[in-house]
Amino acid sequence: SWNWELGIILMKYLDSLIKSMEWLSNKDDTLFIGQSVKYSGNSIFNTLKTIKDKKKIEMPVFEDLQMGLSMGLALEGYVPINCYPRFDFLILACNQLINHLDKIRYMSNNKMKPRVIIRTSIGSKHPLNGGVQHTQDYTEIFKKICTEIDVIMLNEPQEILPAFKHAYQRKDSKSSLIIEHGDYYNEK
Repeated sequence: SWNWELGIILMKYLDSLIKSMEWLSNKDDTLFIGQSVKYSGNSIFNTLKTIKDKKKIEMPVFEDLQMGLSMGLALEGYVPINCYPRFDFLILACNQLINHLDKIRYMSNNKMKPRVIIRTSIGSKHPLNGGVQHTQDYTEIFKKICTEIDVIMLNEPQEILPAFKHAYQRKDSKSSLIIEHGDYYNEK
């Protein structure tokens, strides 16, 4: 019999992301929210093609509201997997991310503990370079500015499933910002 967890360690980067999203989708309280989660338009879509549409909430381009909506869903007991196709686009959600989600425990005397799993990707430069407005890596900046949100970089395929499992299962219910490499979808 095939050992699923051992098998995923041996997978390529993109396949590991797909299997990790499938693992998350099997949880009753998860929802996938973002641009191109239901309809093709970016590379994150390819990691969600096997997920049932009833688990997806397709969003228009309004990143700040998307982050606020995911926080509201989390306060209602869901664990949203909030997808931003480019790290550069996540900047548009910084008001909700930094001033609200990252500070809500403090502001509520630890009474509100929303868990949001935020996925983003450093835009790929190969085979087509999207330019400086689509390919920046802001990992270190977000590590410095986020006091409550875990910021995790996925460099290797074998890091992917453990990172998403930890983000979902963590006992402290903190939110996680998980950063992928767009170039690794086809390279690793």
